[in-house]
Amino acid sequence: MPDTMYELADDVPELESPVLLYCLNGFMDAGHAGGGIVEHLLSTLEHRELARFDVDRLIDYRARRPEMHFNNGTFDDYAAPELKLYLLHDDVGAPFLLLAGMEPDFRWEAFTAAVIELIERFGVRMSVGFHGTPAATPHTRPIGISGHGTRDGLVPEEQVLGMELRIPSSAGLLLQYRLGEAGRDAVGLVARVPHYLSESEYPQSSLSLLRSLSSATGLLLPTESLVEASEQAERLVHEQVEGNEKVARVVEALETQYDAFAGGDARGNLVAELKTMPTAEEIGAEFERFLSDLEPPDESS
Repeated sequence: MPDTMYELADDVPELESPVLLYCLNGFMDAGHAGGGIVEHLLSTLEHRELARFDVDRLIDYRARRPEMHFNNGTFDDYAAPELKLYLLHDDVGAPFLLLAGMEPDFRWEAFTAAVIELIERFGVRMSVGFHGTPAATPHTRPIGISGHGTRDGLVPEEQVLGMELRIPSSAGLLLQYRLGEAGRDAVGLVARVPHYLSESEYPQSSLSLLRSLSSATGLLLPTESLVEASEQAERLVHEQVEGNEKVARVVEALETQYDAFAGGDARGNLVAELKTMPTAEEIGAEFERFLSDLEPPDESS
């Protein structure tokens, strides 16, 4: 049975039609866009654990080995993988759920059935998954958001991915698919992150994605600390680009092509965008050198 995959906390409250947000670590997440939102919400809002999944049955430890900390002759910490369902409240007190942690390596169907059981248990009205994907866009332009849903009207028309393609699946995407089969409302939101920054933490992507989450769900989610982190990251990237003439020329070329594309049909068509923008291979070694210079600021100074 699905409920054997998780353990409910004691004194679980009754909720009135909450939203479920979910982000599973293991699938694509350029710029740490989705992961940054999870960290931001859990560090900013009070939360409590409602359910804990049995990760021993879901995770391949040898594929994603958890870290241990060794200190002066002994191991004193173990970063055990987790997959939890949390209860949080937005800035006006509206409750919502957050499912976050490691994406399962095994038993996707059983995991999906267990999540749907929890959705039914708490009367969830809408489920929203979110992450970042690399795109050939410049950092000097707004982070675009693309979306997909289980029925028309859940995602603004300008964000809808109007294309046909086949992509590798994930547990989160399977969850949305099964929710659609069950006639439930579910949405996926994707931040289009400059591909030369996709391996870095890029808080601008989390901020844009968080604002889209608020718009899609009606939740009033805090943004202040993400705004501050975005401004700091923007200054750092600007300094690095201004200090490298070759990189500045490439960014200028990206801007020109981005603006030309945005002047036409600027809906969330990732394939069309990638066909009109330079590829990562074309930018290649120059941006590799650029990224190697992107050192985080010295917090001790």
